[in-house]
Amino acid sequence: MSSKMKPIELKTYLFNACMDYVEQKIQLSTQAMNEAQEAANNETKSSAGDKYETGRAMMQIERDKHAQKLSEAIELKNILKSISEIEIHTTLKKGSLVFTTMGNFYISIGAGKIRMDDQLFFAVSEQAPIILILKTLKMGESTSFNGRCLELKSIV
Repeated sequence: MSSKMKPIELKTYLFNACMDYVEQKIQLSTQAMNEAQEAANNETKSSAGDKYETGRAMMQIERDKHAQKLSEAIELKNILKSISEIEIHTTLKKGSLVFTTMGNFYISIGAGKIRMDDQLFFAVSEQAPIILILKTLKMGESTSFNGRCLELKSIV
């Protein structure tokens, strides 16, 4: 763990990094959805009616694609809202900070790598394959994962 931060401070930092990730996804999806809708609304009728209808249909498909991404991002935000970043854990569950021989994991959402000072953390969902394997281990136990030794060092 970062020598400069207490466990709660570290978890709060990681939680906020995940929330920033989700907020950015929401903002980008909303913007892209609105732009696609605006483009569909601004599609001018041409002399060839089929071209007009095709253009509008394609913009609607694009808008729907971004609406789906927005819905997924909102769901990620709801998952994050269910996490208490100030709770210390002794078992693996949402909000746990897990230290292993294969890296450090923050069980939350699949937000990827988060760097904190000199350490790298991976924000992963509770259903990530490595987390499912770690749930079968007790502290200090190890197993093989992707051909490498995976030892559960600690949980916060």
